[in-house]
Formats: sequence, C-alpha cells, structure tokens
Amino acid sequence: DPPAADVDSLRSAADRLFPGGAGQRQRLAALVAACRWFSVLAGGPGTGKTTAVARLLALFAAQPGRPPRVALAAPTGKAKGRLQQATAAALAELDPADAARVGHVEAVTLHRLLGASPHTNRFRFGPDNRLPHDLVVVDEASMIPLTMMARLLGALRDDARLVLVGDPDQLASVEAGAVLGDLVARPAAPGAAPIPALARVAAADLDALDEDDREAALQRGVVRLREVHRFVPAIGDLADAVRRGDAEAALALLRAGGDHVEFCDLEPTPWVPIPALRADVVDAGTVLAACAAAGDARGALAAADSHRLLCAHREGPAGIAAWNTRVERWIAQAFPGYAADRPWYLGRPVLVLANDYSTGLFNGDCGVLVDGADGPRAAFERDGAVTTFAPYRVGGVQTAHALTVHRAQGSQFDAVTVLVPPPGSRLLARELLYTAITRARTRLRVVGTAEAVAAAVRTPVRRASGLRLRD
Repeated sequence: DPPAADVDSLRSAADRLFPGGAGQRQRLAALVAACRWFSVLAGGPGTGKTTAVARLLALFAAQPGRPPRVALAAPTGKAKGRLQQATAAALAELDPADAARVGHVEAVTLHRLLGASPHTNRFRFGPDNRLPHDLVVVDEASMIPLTMMARLLGALRDDARLVLVGDPDQLASVEAGAVLGDLVARPAAPGAAPIPALARVAAADLDALDEDDREAALQRGVVRLREVHRFVPAIGDLADAVRRGDAEAALALLRAGGDHVEFCDLEPTPWVPIPALRADVVDAGTVLAACAAAGDARGALAAADSHRLLCAHREGPAGIAAWNTRVERWIAQAFPGYAADRPWYLGRPVLVLANDYSTGLFNGDCGVLVDGADGPRAAFERDGAVTTFAPYRVGGVQTAHALTVHRAQGSQFDAVTVLVPPPGSRLLARELLYTAITRARTRLRVVGTAEAVAAAVRTPVRRASGLRLRD
C-alpha cells in the first residue's frame, strides 16, 4: 500500500512552496515523493534538482504529525559537500517559517550513512539493524554502484521513503551496474495502478505532461526536470542532441559554432597546434600563477575554475598526463619560473585522490597551491569559505590542469575544452561526451574529429544493473 497522505495539507504546502502554481515539474516531483515509498527526481545539471530537494524537505516538514527524520546522502565526499552547500543555499531562500521547520540537515556520504567500518566490508546498518530515518534523499544517484544500492535498500525501514536524485544520462558508477539509468528506463510493473492520493493532489501538474511523462510519474514515480536554468542555450541544445543520440544534430550544432560553442575538427594530440586552446590555457594560467604568487587563494581558485581541460584517458597522447605537461610548459613560457619548484609549485592546481576525514578533504576535491606566510599552502573552497593546509597534510594529489571526465563529474567550470579520443577508443561513449559537455557553464570547445564525435553520440554505454528487466 502507498504511504498515508493528507491531500489537503499537501496541496496547501505545495501552493505555498511552489508559488508559480500547478504545472511545475519541481512541484510534481515533491508531491510524487510525498505519495510514494520510492521516487526518482531526474534531470541534467542546472535543471533545479537541488531547489526541488530543498522544497521537498519543506513539504515533508509541513505535514501533520511528528517531524520526519531525514537523511541527505551522496556517493562521494565531494558530492556530499556540494549537496550540503547547495541545499543550505536553497533552504535560505524559503520563507523563514518553512526553513525553520526543516532545520539543519547534514549531508553525509552513503558509507557514513550506513555506518561503514574503516578498512573492512562491514556496515553498522543493514537488514538486522535498520536506519532510523523516515525519508532518505540520495543525490548524484547515477554514481551509485549496484552493490551499494543493495546495501542501502537493505538498511531502509519498511515504512521509510527513498528519493533518488541525479542525471541518468551521465556516466554511471565505475563499479558494476547503471542503477539510476535502469530505474528511470524500466517499464511499470505489470498491474501497476496510479496512486489515488497523487492523482488527486497533483491532477493539474500531471495534466501538463505528455503521456509518457505522465505514466512515468504516476506508475513509476519518476519525474524528469527538463528546463535548464544554468547553461547558455547553445550548450544546452548540444547536450540535448547528444543525450538523444542524434549525431547529425550534434555535429550541426558544433559546426554552427557561435560565442559559446567551438568545434576543432582534429585529433587532440600534443603535437597538433590549437592556438585558441593555448590562448585560453595561458590566459587562465597566468592569472592563476599571479594570484598564487600573491597569496590570493580565492583569486587563484577562481582562475583555476575559469577553464578546464577534460580528457577521456589518463595516459596516451590524448590523456591527462600528456596534457598536464603541455599546459605547464605553455604557462611557463608566458610566466617565467612557473612549475619550476616541483612538485609543490605555486599555482599548481591539484586534485585530491582519497578521502581524509581529518582535513575534510575528499576524493575529487580540487584546490590550488598558493603562497603563505610559512611557504606554499594548498587552498580549497568549502561551503563558500577558503581553507588552506600545509602540503604534507593533503596526501595523495595529482596535477589538475586537465582532468578525466569521470573525475570532473559533479563539478562545473566557466569554460571547458573537451578532448575527444579517436573512434577506436574503448572509452568513447555517449554518456562520456554528454557528461563532459555539461561541465561547461558559459563556453565549450570540443576538440576531436567529426568521426569521433559521431561515434561517441551513437554509442551508449553497454552496462546494466538488470533492474529495468525485473518486474
């Protein structure tokens, strides 16, 4: 049976929290979550998923009875930090009374939520010791492997609600399964019937959907946000063409170019000159180096995020190792002395490779080396504040002028250059290109042959969790 729902209370709270009225997908997603044990809030970057989550929490908190015990979680430390920051910002925009009812909800990693024991494969919570929460919301759900999803489901109480949030078109977990994609794509279970309370409270919202989206919301609990608020239209249109697998449309948009999208139809090897790319790298790099030398951590971090190279591979001529070396050389030619004091040189962008709860730095966090009173300091931005550490406290890092697309997942940059590997690459896939494109806020450059781009768009990742085949 579906959970009990007070239709009048839900409608009243939804009208207050979503003042635009019925027909909003964010509003529908919150109502679906309130009327079902399990739901999915899907959407690409910039579609308002975090805003919907914050208002969903307020909707639950406004219902009669005991305040719900809520857990916010994400698969990685970096994703957890971004979820915490974004949710707090979204809650701050609510009416103070609604925000006060929600209170402070601390985001945690899935491992911490389940009580993972360090250096073992044991978890405190599971089928014999269930989580105490009434509502569990998990962000970046596309990154959850099948084994971790099984552990999470086994730890939930029978009367707990689960909301998965994420982009099913992004790269899936590096481990087994493509859980979110399969859950979004699977058909409704045989004999599945709409939930009466949902059909009543969200009638106008459902009427605004096409038949497929209405069926997904009513019978499968899946609501996909489609309106993009963060990208410039040209990048959003390209991302949508890639997501749909339309290679001809994607190539047409790339070739049309414009102020926000550029296409370099060539293979991105270190010996091929790309003047526009070099100019962007040097412009950002010289600002980065100057800010780092002056001890301006915030300015250095902003410069590092102003442009980022994204690669499919770690090694090889189109990999991050070769391109990081090339970028260092370019910047040194414009800013003498840059990268001379290896490895901890001023202006070095770094990527953290492992979680460290003593510093609060997590696998995937990006920082930069800046000058400090007692020598170089590794600077990171967290929750809007800049924190610095002595280099020896940071542990394992790698240079991050160029990142792999997998490592960039969950991040965004002002400008992005995507280096598309040749058609024979085993990593070339639609999800990889889509994920790379959607890391750019305002400007995107794609470097790769038209053949490689078309091959990527036409090649979805062949992985599955088996969930879309199960009743």
